[in-house]
Order: sequence, then C-alpha cells, then structure tokens
Amino acid sequence: MIQTPRPLAWLPSLVLPVLLPLLFLLPLGLLSPGPAWADPAQKAASVQEAVLAGGCFWCLEHDLESLPGVLDAESGYSGGTVAQPTYGQVSAGGTGHQEVVRVRFDPARLSYAALLRAYWRNIDPLDGGGQFCDRGTSYRPVIFTSGPEQQTQAEASRLATAAELARPAASLQVQIKPLTRFWPAEGYHQNYAERNSVKYNYYRWACGRDRRLDAVWGKRARSGMAWVSSRKS
Repeated sequence: MIQTPRPLAWLPSLVLPVLLPLLFLLPLGLLSPGPAWADPAQKAASVQEAVLAGGCFWCLEHDLESLPGVLDAESGYSGGTVAQPTYGQVSAGGTGHQEVVRVRFDPARLSYAALLRAYWRNIDPLDGGGQFCDRGTSYRPVIFTSGPEQQTQAEASRLATAAELARPAASLQVQIKPLTRFWPAEGYHQNYAERNSVKYNYYRWACGRDRRLDAVWGKRARSGMAWVSSRKS
C-alpha cells in the first residue's frame, strides 16, 4: 500500500528552527501575567485601612473620601465592647463606641501619614468632650491604630499638630489607641452627604463645623498642606 504524504506535514520541520530562537528574544513581560491578571490576593495586600473618629461620621466620611488615593470610606463604630452596635445604642451612650470612619486607601498614592494630616485638619483636636455641636464620648476624636507602624506614625502626627498649633502635645485631646474591631453603621448612614445633600449641608452649617475648623487651623483647615511649625525658636 502506497502512503500519501499528509498535506503540509513538512511545515513543522521548517518553521520550528526559525521560531524557537525568536522566543528567547521576546521581552519577559510579554510572557508573564500583566497587572490585569495579577493575583487578587496581591492586589488586596496593597490596600491599607485606617479607622478614625472625629465627631459626626457623616462629615468625616465626606471630608476624607475625596482625597486622592482613597478607595472608599465607610461609616461605623469602634472602641467599645458591645457587638454589632446600633446607632441608637451608640448615641445613647454606655457602649464605649465612637462614631468612626474606616478609610481604605492605596499607599502608593496616599501615605498613612498624609491621611492623618488631612484627618487632623478636619477635626478640632482641642475638644475631647465631643466635636463641634455633637457632645458626648461617642463623638470624641480617636485615632485607632493597626500595628506598631501606624502607632508610631499616629504619635508623630500628634507632635506635628502640636508644633503647627504652637501648643503642648498634652493639650491635644485626640486619643491614640489600638483598633479592636470596626462595626459598619446602618446603610442609611453611608454616603449620607451625597444622598441627602440639603439636610447634610444644613446640619454641617448649623453645627458650626467649618467655622471652628477655620478658627483652629486658619488657611490650613481641611487641607493636605505640609506641616508647618508655628513654634518660635
């Protein structure tokens, strides 16, 4: 029986000697997964979180979520012992919780130190009994830290604030303490400023938040400007 050669059966023997050397010339980046195929766990590891208390969480969420590098900001409760607290429970007192905002951010675009600087400039650091028109321990300012690095940077930000305001660090009423757990607030509190702009803007004005910020921080209120020392040598 006479076997007929398959069509193009000779092609691999001619093409492979040409293609194989070319493969070694390709940039390695073309052969490895690009950013779009990166491991989701690696992406998640690049995102950091900060939990901060500064009075009404509607306001602090609104002030921090617009910072370049912030991925999202979520209102909630931290600092107390009651599990799954409600707004009513926290507002009534006795839970030990503060209204807080959890900020998820990209450290390649926004450092934790820069986020803290923006935080200080959006609160009254001299008031430990609440913030602005909101009184009570649930509104007191607190920096909740996760790990020694955040603790160190939080302490450094306290000293920078004291230098900028030309006050002793002991006069600042912002607590710095380890985070135990963040509890998300009810859905109707999330993105309140955007979803209820008229009510939010009236509340913020009536509470005197911006007037007090201007009185404390001057032109640096609500800004991310670099720290400035006001102390005289």
